Amino acid sequence: MRRILTNSLALALAACSLAPKYERPALELPQAWKESAPRYAEDGRWWRIYNDDSLNKLVEEGFASNADLAIAAARIDEARGILAEIEGGYYPTLDARAGALRQKISERTATFFPGVPAQYPDYRASVSISYDLDLFGRIRSSADAARAELAANESSREAVRLALAAQITKSYFALRSLDEQVDLTRRTVTLREEALQLQRRRFQGGIISEFDLRQLEAETAAVRAQLPPLERQREAEEAALGVLLGRSPKLIFEGGVTRALAYDEMPGATAVPAGMPSELLLRRPDLVEAESRLMAANARIGVARAEMFPSISLTGNYGVASSQLSNLFSAPAIAWQLAASVTQPIFAGGRLQARTDQAEARERALVAQYQKTIQTAFSEVRAALAAQARSRESFDAESERAAALAETLRLARLRYQNGVASQLDVIDAERGLLAARIARIEALRAQRAAVADLFRALGG
Repeated sequence: MRRILTNSLALALAACSLAPKYERPALELPQAWKESAPRYAEDGRWWRIYNDDSLNKLVEEGFASNADLAIAAARIDEARGILAEIEGGYYPTLDARAGALRQKISERTATFFPGVPAQYPDYRASVSISYDLDLFGRIRSSADAARAELAANESSREAVRLALAAQITKSYFALRSLDEQVDLTRRTVTLREEALQLQRRRFQGGIISEFDLRQLEAETAAVRAQLPPLERQREAEEAALGVLLGRSPKLIFEGGVTRALAYDEMPGATAVPAGMPSELLLRRPDLVEAESRLMAANARIGVARAEMFPSISLTGNYGVASSQLSNLFSAPAIAWQLAASVTQPIFAGGRLQARTDQAEARERALVAQYQKTIQTAFSEVRAALAAQARSRESFDAESERAAALAETLRLARLRYQNGVASQLDVIDAERGLLAARIARIEALRAQRAAVADLFRALGG
């Protein structure tokens, strides 16, 4: 038995894995980004580039309370427990048993012998040990797969954090944009109503016709009608942001989101470093997750292959048994057993080979999925780089348009005061300026959203 244990331990230490050696799929990557700029976040907290303390606090609140992050964290704990359970297979199983019974056997059976008590007690206590030798790496491959799944879940949580930060940022600036649009529209409505009161007095004095007055009333009502949809959008956006922040139903329904109220801001500098190597993108959480799941599938091939090979088990039992409790721990009551068993699958109807084929097919599918994920990632980066540049161009153009229309309105008012133009000309200029200013606000929101999308595409 000593030789059996010694040889078994040597076999266990020399156990090999039948999983194929993992190699990252070959990829043709660009050397650097096509566009570059000097400013970016080095510590992953990229949202700080907006220099908005309210946004910083909201992102931290989302990280602390968001439900999706809580789900991702629970999945990590589950994966960690699965790994610990599998790694427990490296060690023997030790059990202790104790029992007592009293029984009476039938005196009318062939197994009953006269003179033998038909009724007697039985007391037992034992310790048993069992150990499965991982000779062909089944447990080792299972642990490798579970370890890779744990890494995949950790990367999945980072991907959720990254997406959450981007969504909070975009929602926050959408809310600020709606604040500014509502404020601008309200000021315009106030100016129109004041002007309308003046024109009503002029109508009563016979200076303008009823036709002109009704047109002015229609224009004022048209601007007033723009306000409720904007306020409705703002309420919806604030409620959606509350969900992202993980707030309670009471706070979502009754509470508000603290935000900056600065207007007429300018976008910051573009946010990508010059000459960034494209290999850095492979650190993106979803790419790390995809590769980790590929590594897990590779390890599971070894699990499936190991099932075709012999399994070796060692068992032992040491204890005492007696019909009298007082003699239970005496030397004659000692009983022990040592055993070794080998099980070799011979015929399983092709099931074992089918499991291996399934594992290999899953690995091929995950190779393709990994490559597709990388393709998508580089596509997103390229689109996000272009969106950041083009959105800044749109903002500059809308700013020029708003400035030109502001001057147009000033001239229209001068012409109206000097009797050269009508009030409708002034209103037409006001309408164009309101649309241009709202478009400028929207362009600023789009530029800030493009920056958030870019950092999400870059993996933070």
